Amino acid sequence: MNEANQKLVTRVALQTLVVNFILSAFKLFAGIFGQSAAMISDAVHSVSDTATTIVVIAGVKMAGRKSDKEHPYGHDRMECVAAIIIAAVLVVVGAMIGWEGVKRMLSPEELPIPGVVALIAAAASIAVKEGMYWYARLTAEKAGSGALKADAWHHRSDGLSSVGSFAGILGARLGLPILDPAVCLIICAFVVKAGVDVFLDAVSKMTDKSCDDKTADAIRAAVLENPAVLGIDTMRTRLFGEMIYMDVEISLDGSVTLSEAHETAEEVHREIEARFPRVKHCMIHVNPSDTSP
Repeated sequence: MNEANQKLVTRVALQTLVVNFILSAFKLFAGIFGQSAAMISDAVHSVSDTATTIVVIAGVKMAGRKSDKEHPYGHDRMECVAAIIIAAVLVVVGAMIGWEGVKRMLSPEELPIPGVVALIAAAASIAVKEGMYWYARLTAEKAGSGALKADAWHHRSDGLSSVGSFAGILGARLGLPILDPAVCLIICAFVVKAGVDVFLDAVSKMTDKSCDDKTADAIRAAVLENPAVLGIDTMRTRLFGEMIYMDVEISLDGSVTLSEAHETAEEVHREIEARFPRVKHCMIHVNPSDTSP
C-alpha cells in the first residue's frame, strides 16, 4: 500500500473510531437504563468494533513500513494478521453474546420490559452503523486495504445486530419479553459468521492464492498490447496481502538483440506497474518465439 492510501485508511479508521466510541457509550447507557439485554449485547459488539479499529490502524501502519534486511519483500501481510485478529475478536464476542442470551432465556420469570430509550438506541445504531459500513468499505476498495474491509464488515454485522435488537425490544414491549434475550442468539450468529468470513479471506491472502481472473485477463491484454510481444508462454500471480506479485514469460522474435529484448521487457514491466497499482513486484522473462527464424 502506498503512503497516500495508508494515510487515507488511517484517517477513515480514526474517524470511525471516534463515532463508534460515542455510539457504544450511548447504547450501553440505553441498555442499562432501558433494562434491555439485547441492547447491552449490542453495545458490547460496538465496543469490540472500537478495539478492532485500533487493530486496523496498527496493522496498516506496520504494513506500510519499508522493506528491510529481515523482510526484503516488505510487510504487506501484516494487514492479513490484523484481519485475523479482528476475526478472532468477532468470534469470541459473538460467543459471549450468545451465552448471555441463553442464560437470560433460562430465567424467563426475571425478564424486565425494555424501556423506550433502548428502542431509540437500536434505531440510531442501525442508521449510523450502515453509514459507517459503506464509508469504510468504499475506502477499503479504493485503497486496497483488507484490514479496513474486515472492519467494514464488522460495522455491518453490528448494524445487523441492531436490527435484531430493535425487533426484540419492540416485541418485548408488545408483551413478549423473551424476544429481547432471544435476539442475542441472532446477534451471536451474525457476529460469528462475520468473524469466520474475515478469517477465511485473510488466510486465503496469506497462502499465495492467485489474483482474480478479471485482473489476470486485464494484465494479459496489457502485455499483448506491446507490438514486440508475440505471445505469453506462462503467467503466474500470487497475492501478498492485498498486493500482487507476478512472473511472466513473454515470446519475442529470436533475431532481436539482447539490448532490444531487455528494452521490451522493461517496457512491459513499466506498463504493468503503471496500469495496475496493486502489482508490487513483476518479473519479466524473455523467450525466443518458436516461429522465429
